[in-house]
Amino acid sequence: MPETQLVHVAVGVIRNNSNNILISKRHKHLHQGGLWEFPGGKVETGEDVRRALARELKEELNLTVELAKPLITINHQYDDLAVCLDVWEVVEFSGDLKACEGQPIRWVKTDELRHYDFPAANFPIISATCLPRYYAILDDARLEKLQHNFIKIIKKGIKLIQLRAKSLAENEVREFMQFIKPYCEKNNVQLLLNSGMANAWDFAQYGLHLTSTDLMTLSTRPAGFKWVGASCHSLEDLRLAEQYQLDFAVLGAVLPTATHPGIETLGWEKFAKLVRQVNIPVYALGGMELSDQEQAIYSGAQGIAGIRTFLK
Repeated sequence: MPETQLVHVAVGVIRNNSNNILISKRHKHLHQGGLWEFPGGKVETGEDVRRALARELKEELNLTVELAKPLITINHQYDDLAVCLDVWEVVEFSGDLKACEGQPIRWVKTDELRHYDFPAANFPIISATCLPRYYAILDDARLEKLQHNFIKIIKKGIKLIQLRAKSLAENEVREFMQFIKPYCEKNNVQLLLNSGMANAWDFAQYGLHLTSTDLMTLSTRPAGFKWVGASCHSLEDLRLAEQYQLDFAVLGAVLPTATHPGIETLGWEKFAKLVRQVNIPVYALGGMELSDQEQAIYSGAQGIAGIRTFLK
């Protein structure tokens, strides 16, 4: 995008103690008027984006930002305007909420966000808002060990899990799915099955995680799945995931891993550079520890993904 056309906007995803998200409706006379949005406003020339976010939320909503963390950056070209949406998750705030500009405002449950009409640039923000910061990968050749590790992971509060047990027989997969069903329902856990598993496509009520090979064969987003993610290793992979409107991608390996010694890694600088070029939430994979979460977030990641990361 030519720099002269670009409007830089600071956007706040404000979450309250009930895990609801604050949205506001744009006035009719504004660009994309009449649609709902995540509140925020234009970053002035030379202004720090965090300062711009704090200023806009104070002016619009009478809220004081106490703590905010990067969520996602969106670059979008409308017919008449190019925007860079610098989106931050407002983790802590204070003040008496007020629609200072007379705009309609509403607290909305995360799973209801897709029922509202947003500008096109906002749709990846909705995915990022609904996705957690952790993505656990469950992988073992033994059914009993998978069940044991699944329980261990959800006890740590992990809400997004991929089943990558490619060596399980179809009947074992069905047995595992029957075992985890009540746990998923009780703990609000979203499970995705790796597309490399023989019968992964039989469980549309769950989610689907595409291997990078299966991602390359797509012609459209797989139908029927609530969540669809993909494993990516390059900018080409990431752009395919974005093109087919997948919910998120996993990119790696970022750091060296014990299971793949000597493998070429991206490092945080290259990871950040790749993520900046696409409009899709991306998890960092490879050598991740819980202590890497902050580095991942400030490198543009949705959060971290891993196998052993969440079993320690």
